[in-house]
Amino acid sequence: MSAPSTTPVEYPDNIDAAVLKVAGVVVLGAIMSILDITVVNVALRTFQTVFADGGAPLDYSAVAWTVTGYTLALATVIPLSGWAADRFGTKRLYMMAILLFTLGSALCSMASTIGMLIGFRVLQGLGGGMLMPLGMTIMTRAAGPKRMGRLMAILGVPMLLGPIFGPILGGWLIDHFSWHWIFLINVPIGVVALTYAWFALEKDNPSPSESFDFVGMLMMSPGLALFLYGVSSIPGEGGIGHTKVLAPGLIGLALMVAFVFYSFRPKHPLLDLRLFHNRNLTVSIITMFIFAAAFFGGLLLVPQFLQQVQGETPLSAGWLVAPQGLGAMLTMPIAGSLVDRIPVGRIVPFGLLLIIGGMFTLTQIEADSSHWGFIIPTLFVMGLGMGGTMMPIFTTALKTLTAHEVARGSTLLNITQQIASSVGVATLSVVLTNQFKDRPLIGQGGQYFEALQSQGPDAAQAAAARLPLVDQFLQAAGNPSAAGQKLGAEIATQAADAFSHTFWVAAVLVALTLVPALFLPRKREESHLLDAESAEGAPTVMIH
Repeated sequence: MSAPSTTPVEYPDNIDAAVLKVAGVVVLGAIMSILDITVVNVALRTFQTVFADGGAPLDYSAVAWTVTGYTLALATVIPLSGWAADRFGTKRLYMMAILLFTLGSALCSMASTIGMLIGFRVLQGLGGGMLMPLGMTIMTRAAGPKRMGRLMAILGVPMLLGPIFGPILGGWLIDHFSWHWIFLINVPIGVVALTYAWFALEKDNPSPSESFDFVGMLMMSPGLALFLYGVSSIPGEGGIGHTKVLAPGLIGLALMVAFVFYSFRPKHPLLDLRLFHNRNLTVSIITMFIFAAAFFGGLLLVPQFLQQVQGETPLSAGWLVAPQGLGAMLTMPIAGSLVDRIPVGRIVPFGLLLIIGGMFTLTQIEADSSHWGFIIPTLFVMGLGMGGTMMPIFTTALKTLTAHEVARGSTLLNITQQIASSVGVATLSVVLTNQFKDRPLIGQGGQYFEALQSQGPDAAQAAAARLPLVDQFLQAAGNPSAAGQKLGAEIATQAADAFSHTFWVAAVLVALTLVPALFLPRKREESHLLDAESAEGAPTVMIH
């Protein structure tokens, strides 16, 4: 924590070299965290077969925990960042987070079971979770009120690079090397990030002043983990009314509700819910939660459809989803510039309408949907909408907070985004898995074709005799030489229908985001970022 200055900080109007140097540190750290999520997205299908138990591919809901576990770890560690930065210093904490993320990446590459991989992904998330709230605090205070929109657009660079390069990089590494390299690639990036942070960030002078809220931590973190575990157990149990679902889900929900009531007691709570008195922050967090759950949950489905239904390789699936990032690249800088001049309530709804249109279009997806005529333009339009939605919401939430509230506000925003992402991924994976279970021919057909590919026609015929739906279909198909082709087409049609129904859920959730978005400020509001500085001097570079 740096000592207060006797004079207010003077912020230039233009983006200068000093603030760009700080932005480079933050962006590189954010790229590591966000790129890793999108790289893993295209590998889920590979995980289903690589870690198969007894030859049968793992359920999608099981491998989805490699994403859910990572984002869950991010969500649970974010509140710790405030106390830890005060205790150890921002620079030390930032470098420690990078080191932990890099170590987790190396361990992920060595996993031999899906359980080990999920565990190491959690370790990755513990490091990655501290990068974004620290980065947002550093960026906001480096920018000042007049440059926040443009600086937040720079922070949005990882959100552009992730959707563009993440799936392509992940697909290329899987196709040409092995799945291990989607994690090993983080090691050299981590080394560069550590070196850059060492030289670019100013030396820490930590001055611990706040006690850690152990009671709050014991309520919120286990509560969130238990709740999401219950939700993610639904597909495996076949419904909600099972002990494995209800017990952890209800206990987790009770702990989180208890935390909400408790958090108003301590002077320095784990999460400062008192900030919800700020209308901008409250509306932004509600909007962010619904949007992130629907958008990031739906985003995970697209590469799965391309590989599972249309038979694309991980690399080709990565290229096909890249247009979404290109669309965001066009609109995010424009939105960042506009937010410095125009109320965000006049910008975000237009971005949401583009995403809603794209998501509802995906509800009409079919097994033979054209890439250039349907999937690519739809994803491009959704990317345009994302560029005009995500960072403007962050900006308006933080712009009217005072300097000492910015870090706590960014903590709330980041944990909201990560919880929502976890809930969205878990919920939509539940929906998709249940859609597959409602179409048993898909599962039985998969076993038939695995026997055909690995052991030949005789083994496939023997397998079909043990699979009633497949046997009935093959007999009804008539000509044996065409029966397999017809079976494959029917399975693809049913799988596409399952994805279509799941996209309906995501589309409705995105549409609901419009309701809180209409309450975002539609008139220009005065920034309070300098209030604390004018009274006490420069803000301290710490969070919480």
